Amino acid sequence: MRHSSVRILSLVLILLLLTQLVGAGQDPHAPVIEGNWVRPSPDAPAQSVWGHADGLRIGLWPLPGPRGLLRVYAPYLGHSHDRMINYIAVEPVLQGEFWRSFSELEESALDGVQGMRFWSANSLEDEEPRDPAEPARGVLSWDGEVEILSVYIFIEPFRSGARVVLRLDFRSDKPYQVGLSTFTQSGSAPIAMCILTATMGNFARLRTLHLGSGTQSSLDMWPAFSGEGFADHICFPLDDLIRTSSGDALFLATPNEEDPVNAEYAPGTFIGWHYYGDVATQYWRREDPPLELRGCVNARETYWASDAKIPGGISFENFELIELFSEGAQSWFGVVPELYEPADGFGESLIEAGAP
Repeated sequence: MRHSSVRILSLVLILLLLTQLVGAGQDPHAPVIEGNWVRPSPDAPAQSVWGHADGLRIGLWPLPGPRGLLRVYAPYLGHSHDRMINYIAVEPVLQGEFWRSFSELEESALDGVQGMRFWSANSLEDEEPRDPAEPARGVLSWDGEVEILSVYIFIEPFRSGARVVLRLDFRSDKPYQVGLSTFTQSGSAPIAMCILTATMGNFARLRTLHLGSGTQSSLDMWPAFSGEGFADHICFPLDDLIRTSSGDALFLATPNEEDPVNAEYAPGTFIGWHYYGDVATQYWRREDPPLELRGCVNARETYWASDAKIPGGISFENFELIELFSEGAQSWFGVVPELYEPADGFGESLIEAGAP
């Protein structure tokens, strides 16, 4: 009996020690604000977050959420610092193939866990996997009077053989946007397309697409769809997209509810799907768009990994631009804290500047 008590006490002490060690490992330094920017702390362990001090930010695992995805934060909508407005996945397609690789669904060859490993670097030449607790801080540069924060995001090789690198660019004059450029690493299988897709439109319940000819509603695009899967993609060619006076192509989506915060949710809906904060326009912008550029969406009637129906009906889930791969091609993803209404003067100046 006495020996059993000693053993139990020893186990308790060991568990307490392990808990303290694990807790220490899961308590990295918060990102720091330096001038225009949010950057990882110079002290390890540090959280992987980059972006605007007063605007849009991007984060990486092990911050909350699935691996293999960029986290998109928009705290200016009234969200907590760790509330994602959306995720961005990386989905390369090889030449001669028709199927996509999925960065959040593939099993990592580095550790056997679902979700590709992403890590950060300050240059395209720094290919060695980095400890996620020691993220790169990014590099500052200038374009005239505009300051730019840039960081590279490396991705372990996909099963297909695709080897992809992203560069994130944050411009001080565009606080609600991030530029995403795509590159290949040496030894990559030939890539036909590298699709960057915003994957969580259902949180904001995006239902209205804004096109050059008017609007399209998800409720009308898939009138007969039901179930827990994805509705098929529907794509719009470049001629259908909104164009700015400088020639940029815009692919914009907004919610259709005036008061999404007070929606009635189905019983059992995970609290994380309950929208809060201000409504916003989410969009992709492509400067000097290639002729083959398309804007594509799919949709869901229920939330991901759930049978709970989305309040108000089917809404867009994946929201993306698709084009042929070109080394270093750049597109911009933005979240503006207003709803797109071309008749009231919103739009071109706000979207192009990335700020009101």
